[in-house]
Amino acid sequence: MPGVQDRRPATTSSNVAARDGTAAHLPTHITSTPDQAKHWMKAHRTTIASGASSILSALAPMFSVTLVRTTSFSIYQRAKYKYSAAIGKATGADEPLVIVNRPGSTPTVATMACFGAAGGTAGALITIVACPFELTKMSAQISTLMANRNLSSMDDPVLKSSYEQKGTFKTAKNIVVNRGFVGMYSGFRLHLLRDTIGTTIYFTTYESTKQMLVKIQKSNSPTSPLSVALAGGFCGLVSWACIYPIDTAKTHYQRNCLSVGKGQPVKVPKIEFFNRKMYSGIGVSMARSCLINTIFFSSFEFIKKRINLLPDPPRAGEPME
Repeated sequence: MPGVQDRRPATTSSNVAARDGTAAHLPTHITSTPDQAKHWMKAHRTTIASGASSILSALAPMFSVTLVRTTSFSIYQRAKYKYSAAIGKATGADEPLVIVNRPGSTPTVATMACFGAAGGTAGALITIVACPFELTKMSAQISTLMANRNLSSMDDPVLKSSYEQKGTFKTAKNIVVNRGFVGMYSGFRLHLLRDTIGTTIYFTTYESTKQMLVKIQKSNSPTSPLSVALAGGFCGLVSWACIYPIDTAKTHYQRNCLSVGKGQPVKVPKIEFFNRKMYSGIGVSMARSCLINTIFFSSFEFIKKRINLLPDPPRAGEPME
């Protein structure tokens, strides 16, 4: 989900964009010279930092987690600057990212709207990639559970096939055979709702909490380790607590979809925020989310800060040293 920006003193939006590489000259491929490789790394530091941090913090299947999170952060980073420019133009005031980069600043309606809109955009778009991965992972988990319970003697051949232990690709193939290609997107609407709301809360909470903690600490660094760690863990707790009933409904629906064949209807469960049954297992899930995001954002900011120390790409026409 790039929820981080470098809050250095800035007076114009172009300066902010330039610092994050959006206005820099980007090489189309990595060449053999060390300087050009460093310039490429700096221009793509959000993607590199989020990918590496996902691997370090992954307590789940590494490939899917890394792909989804790296893509989400990349979308968020681009959307953040687009929304910041649009809000600044619409209000005639300083852009949200300019405000955030001022030392001692506090969250405003504009900054939270910018982060929330960018987060919601990232969450909505990443659902296209994340939904098939989560469904396949769930199918594999169910197959393992059923195998451990020795329930392989079911009469329903479709259900039995779904519960057989298989690899990721065979599991995906099994879903397509039983429910068609559209079956890979079973529960898409609930997934879209969960990720759009969850990612909106996730990034808004992280950015705003980090900004407040930096001010409280009176730190000279906009990404002080303690502020980053606390904000990362807190955003994991808050976002997961808010979307847990939606995730429960999504999980139940997708699980039921895996037990029937193509064309057979499956009832969509209700999302009940005040039903205790919808919060079963929330304690473990929130603790896990807090730990993962604490590790993730700490490593993300550290890697990004190290990449920021690399030399800036030369301007067009300027010879490379």
